[in-house]
Amino acid sequence: MLDHIFLTVGDTARSIAFYEKVLPILGITSRHDYDGKDGPPGHADLKGFGADGRMFFWLRQGTAAPGAVHLGFVADSEAMVDAACAQALAAGATAIHAPGPQHHYDPRYYAAQVMDPDGYSLEFVYKSWQHGK
Repeated sequence: MLDHIFLTVGDTARSIAFYEKVLPILGITSRHDYDGKDGPPGHADLKGFGADGRMFFWLRQGTAAPGAVHLGFVADSEAMVDAACAQALAAGATAIHAPGPQHHYDPRYYAAQVMDPDGYSLEFVYKSWQHGK
């Protein structure tokens, strides 16, 4: 299980604004700023997002490498996938694939995929068998 990820973005303020609009739909509602000077020498400033008392998604300023990372965010329903995709598009994302079943994985795999403002691939995923439904 992953504990956290750092995503290097080209414009931290733009990325914070984008993710602050999109992540709450998925229940990721906490925000925290970490001042790099409080860490070891050379530690980056971090802008964090999380839920349930855990900060796990962090942004740091730098040169984005969009082809290096694909992020899949858990959704609790098909409606949540639809809403997250719509909000991401409204916040400036570019569509990769519209919400719908991803039969090439499993007929119960429902997802949508977008590119964030830095070009990172984001997927909003609902796998019914992982939710006991």
